[in-house]
Amino acid sequence: MPNIIKLLISIIICQLAGLSGSFFTRNSFGWYLELNKPSYRPPDWLFAPVWITLYLLMGISAYLIWKKGPEHSEVRYALALFIFQLILNALWSVVFFGGQSVGGGLVVIIILWVLILMTIFSFYRISSLAGTIMLPYIIWVSFAALLNFTIWKLN
Repeated sequence: MPNIIKLLISIIICQLAGLSGSFFTRNSFGWYLELNKPSYRPPDWLFAPVWITLYLLMGISAYLIWKKGPEHSEVRYALALFIFQLILNALWSVVFFGGQSVGGGLVVIIILWVLILMTIFSFYRISSLAGTIMLPYIIWVSFAALLNFTIWKLN
């Protein structure tokens, strides 16, 4: 498969994960508006462009690993971790917004954070650039976890 196709597939899969999560966000936003939130919460309009950018970076990072060759066990392991964390990423929206569960979302985001960290280390061993590209993602998810925790405490 040509590398450009691998790149496009990687980016599209990540963007689809974000799109699937946004379905639950949109359908439960009224519930979210009623929750007590901390003063440091970013404005609503910021979330979509940040996530679109992060999913783009995640797709590029996954592509850099995929092109190293899935015949290598470390590549398969790294991509499996990546897919697992991507599924948990989408699951957070299902639990937090769809299930209207701030506590459940907190559990999911903590597990997600650990899996992202494992993915970064795994990617970095194969491609330092791929691991580095994932850093904005874990930084944002760290902030999101703090936000989730604070909302849980306030409600």
